[in-house]
Amino acid sequence: MTKRINVVLPVETIMVLDRVAPKGSSSRLISEAVLHYVENHAKTNLAGRLKAGALANAKRDLEIAQEWFSLDEEAWQRTRPAKRRAR
Repeated sequence: MTKRINVVLPVETIMVLDRVAPKGSSSRLISEAVLHYVENHAKTNLAGRLKAGALANAKRDLEIAQEWFSLDEEAWQRTRPAKRRAR
């Protein structure tokens, strides 16, 4: 389904659009460009939010890891096969 809208663009943008889009396909090109922009912007935005969250929680995460390290080490030692004695 499509819907007609009115869009106002700078003359320079229209000139570029006329050069790169074959006659009758400017709507498709604009649609693809908008979708591409939104997809890339969403990925960049998500990456930024993930980084900010990781930095905000880094101290807490390190403290938790340090608290659990001895228990993890103990459990790891129990799961390792015992070394065989040399005869």
